[in-house]
Amino acid sequence: MADAHANVDPAELEKFESLAHRWWDKDGEFKPLHDINEVRLRFITDRSEVSDRDVIEVGCGGGILAESLANLGARIVGIDPARGPLTVAKIHAIEEGLTEYPEYEIATAETYVDEHAASFHVVAALEMLEHVPDYRITVAALADLAQPGADLYFSTINRHPKAYALMIVAGEYVLNVLPRGTHDYEKFIRPSELAQASRDAGLTVKTIQGYRYNPFTRHCTLCDDLDVNYLMHAEKPLG
Repeated sequence: MADAHANVDPAELEKFESLAHRWWDKDGEFKPLHDINEVRLRFITDRSEVSDRDVIEVGCGGGILAESLANLGARIVGIDPARGPLTVAKIHAIEEGLTEYPEYEIATAETYVDEHAASFHVVAALEMLEHVPDYRITVAALADLAQPGADLYFSTINRHPKAYALMIVAGEYVLNVLPRGTHDYEKFIRPSELAQASRDAGLTVKTIQGYRYNPFTRHCTLCDDLDVNYLMHAEKPLG
């Protein structure tokens, strides 16, 4: 297992740095993140109170989800190791009149936990676990950031042939709805693997649910199919 504080892929950082200025273009390279944001937000808020709660989004990028949570009254911190997207996130929050939250810091879960262990009521890491060298290290750090009794939310992509066909072949090369090279199939994570990593980190897995995104209609819905995209809700036990 890799060193926790080195659990960052420089090539992944460069990829998102180079596209940072496009983060809030709802018709640009990151339009799928805008289109799926409502479903991700509802998955969290259907299960957790976020108003007046300490919330962290790890791998927040340009702040799409973080801003939505701040608008619901969350005391949210967004962290990301890529400086460019965070700069965009900070500027956009100011433009939207969000002067207190979100707070943004350059960090990874593995570095941030050193001074912020057991600090958050809600921990979210969405569409980021497939971009780190060892997702198990990150899940353990996410669990350490959570207070006892806290809710944790993950979303990622299943390592399944259907996901390869839809996310990489169709999404990046045929339909061009994602920048080429966004995903590495070998880093996709099976639900059983993420559930095991969560249990190894001391968490209780509560819910695993798929979601389906149609790039033509730009419509996203929850579903029972876990073959491509899925969300997971876990809980840190009180005891």
